[in-house]
Amino acid sequence: MKIIIALSISIAIVAPLSARAADAKTNWANNSAQCHGPDGKANTKMGKTLNAKDLTDPKVQAEFTDAKATQSIKEGVKQNGKTTMKAFGGKLTDDEIKALVAYVRGLKK
Repeated sequence: MKIIIALSISIAIVAPLSARAADAKTNWANNSAQCHGPDGKANTKMGKTLNAKDLTDPKVQAEFTDAKATQSIKEGVKQNGKTTMKAFGGKLTDDEIKALVAYVRGLKK
């Protein structure tokens, strides 16, 4: 009986984490892969055009905090008055953005 209870609790804890991870992967594919690539290396036509950074590079990841990544996803990024990354704050929830930041951190080599 104790084993069944322990397994039930484990499933209850792990299931939302799995769903959240899947949501982040889906959000990445739907919103970020066009520029940053499916692997985060920015080796796409759009990524090269916008000079997107290789998010798998530990040095690149060290250049920004989770708070800065959250802000960039939420508000977008502009350089020299030109939008280089559109804002997703109106499209993604705070929880989805937090999961996406964690997903980006997982791209690091």
